[in-house]
Amino acid sequence: MTFQNSKKYSIAIFKWLFICILIGILSGSASAFFLVALEFVTQIRNHHDWIIWLLPIGGLLVGLSYYYWGESVVKGNNLLLEEYENPKNVIPLRMAPLVLFGTLITHLFGGSAGREGTAVQMGGAIADQFTTLFKLDRNERKTLIILGISAGFASVFGTPLAGAVFALEVLYSSKINFKSVVLSFLVAYAAYFTVEFWEIKHTHYSIPNVPDVTLINFAYTVLISILFGLAALLFSRSTHFWSSLFSNIKYPPLRPFIGGIILTLVLIGFGLTKFAGLGVPVIVDSFSHTSQWYDFLLKILFTGFTLGAGFKGGEVTPLFFVGATLGSALSVIVPLPIALLAGLGFVAVFSGATHTPIACTIMGVELFGIEPGIFIAIACIVAYFSSGSVGIYKSQIVRGAKYQLYQKLKKKELEHL
Repeated sequence: MTFQNSKKYSIAIFKWLFICILIGILSGSASAFFLVALEFVTQIRNHHDWIIWLLPIGGLLVGLSYYYWGESVVKGNNLLLEEYENPKNVIPLRMAPLVLFGTLITHLFGGSAGREGTAVQMGGAIADQFTTLFKLDRNERKTLIILGISAGFASVFGTPLAGAVFALEVLYSSKINFKSVVLSFLVAYAAYFTVEFWEIKHTHYSIPNVPDVTLINFAYTVLISILFGLAALLFSRSTHFWSSLFSNIKYPPLRPFIGGIILTLVLIGFGLTKFAGLGVPVIVDSFSHTSQWYDFLLKILFTGFTLGAGFKGGEVTPLFFVGATLGSALSVIVPLPIALLAGLGFVAVFSGATHTPIACTIMGVELFGIEPGIFIAIACIVAYFSSGSVGIYKSQIVRGAKYQLYQKLKKKELEHL
């Protein structure tokens, strides 16, 4: 290697290290602020149930903000996936404050939504600004989007390994170079430690009792994981169904307004406020107390309706809710520890809905420890294969083992016709 090439290579390394650290600090700080603000508005709602009556007004505010200022970023996570596949325009920075505002309003007034979408969109919008600043080319910009997703996910859940792998796996359809892999891990840890610096605490879960890996326990795990995959399929279909239905309302700001009216009447009228917001207390409780058999179905319904109507947030924490409560409910008939069943559902439904079994397995180990690792891996892989070809992200291009399996099945069906 000549001196000139060595110097050029060193400058490139320094540039990307600098970019990773900046994205990590900025995205991590944005997530830290978001988590504090989210806890604040959640506590307001928990102590003042009457505020749910204002959900239609909150929906109108969210709808109007995106109608007048956010038309170019309304696709949210799907915009990140589309720009990665076919880079065209730098993602406007206003995506970050808009999704932050929309998510906080959604949670303040009782919409059923998550938080990962907000952190990922803020991370993606922040990261993509470096395209212009450093005059990066098309391929380098794709790396930036990976970094933004990685930083956002790692910081909001406190799982840097899973965040790094999730960003790579959710974009698996395209060739990802070694540089992107290394940088994804680097930015994930930079964002994670930034949140730690701000002394933000994440929810802790545990599986205290892990049984031996026997043939019967393996069989039970496979069977319940098929159910987790079907729950993921139902969740994805529900979200897309309500989104399609509300699209018939031609004036977009009216969608969350009308949706808010219906949600308010149902949540208040039937005393179902535990399904408002993230539902973290219900998730935590499911690890030690048997959930009602219908809890996971109602969370699917309310989250799909909330997001389909145009409210903002994410799908991942509701997916945790769905999986944990389904697993907990299955403890009545499945002779495995309740915490293990809830934990497996927690990550397996997420795996099926996002087509990311590797990231979800790693997340399970980060959250619950290495002891249940075998059960977690089995659950995530089985749910991944049994959840169908449609996930929560419409713009995600599914490739890999699942894609090949479904292609073979389609080919066989055509041969029999």
